Amino acid sequence: MPSWRELKRFCERDGWELYKDTDHYFYRKIMNNGSLKRTKVSKGTGEIPSRLWKDILKKQLQVDEELFNKMI
Repeated sequence: MPSWRELKRFCERDGWELYKDTDHYFYRKIMNNGSLKRTKVSKGTGEIPSRLWKDILKKQLQVDEELFNKMI
């Protein structure tokens, strides 16, 4: 499983905008069709739990694991 740091790196490399920095990093990305994707990245260390990671990939990032791994 990827770490929170790797998720943050993906967002930065994939053109996501950091729009809020509190106890978490909040990113958003406006797509070409006008839709908005959002994700929240913990400032904690360690790996993202498996079930949570699958939800983040599918519902928030909307990419497959292969593309994610290429970007980090």
